[in-house]
Amino acid sequence: MARNADETRRKILEAATEEFAQYGIAGARVDRITRTAGVNNALLYRYFGSKTELFDTVYSRLVTEIVDAVPMEPADLPGYAGRLYDYYEAHPDVVRLAAWRQLERPEHTLPQVVYDAQREKAESIAQAQKDGAVPDSLPAGELRDLMILLSLSNTPLMPVMGSDVDRERRRATIVAVATAILRT
Repeated sequence: MARNADETRRKILEAATEEFAQYGIAGARVDRITRTAGVNNALLYRYFGSKTELFDTVYSRLVTEIVDAVPMEPADLPGYAGRLYDYYEAHPDVVRLAAWRQLERPEHTLPQVVYDAQREKAESIAQAQKDGAVPDSLPAGELRDLMILLSLSNTPLMPVMGSDVDRERRRATIVAVATAILRT
């Protein structure tokens, strides 16, 4: 029984991720999610409570996946920005979900997993600054945010002009700029 419940939750989460990425929270439809997942509407509400709670679950899960898939090494912040850029390019739904969240729920508190991940990154950078491995000319939280901001180049959150973006050149530019930031 538990195995079926876990499988049902997984199917709903996968279908919801696609639905929310494409249509946002307001435009997402429970009936499309459950039809794609191959379950009935009652199961979605039973396992996730509401469409908004389902979105929060999807968003929290994706943030956790990013933290696990792209670990931050304070001694290699430029490499982190480059790897995060790679991740966003390979997983564009993540960026779209973040955009929808900002547009549709700006007043809603972020999931705790987001705060925890950002705090841990800033603390890690601050420790590296104390150890002399990372310059301390900028606050740790600002460095973290700059690396993340750079990684979002050429995504729906920070589109570039024109369609002639050379992916490798853009990545190299991100890493070079991150390196330059650390030198100042």
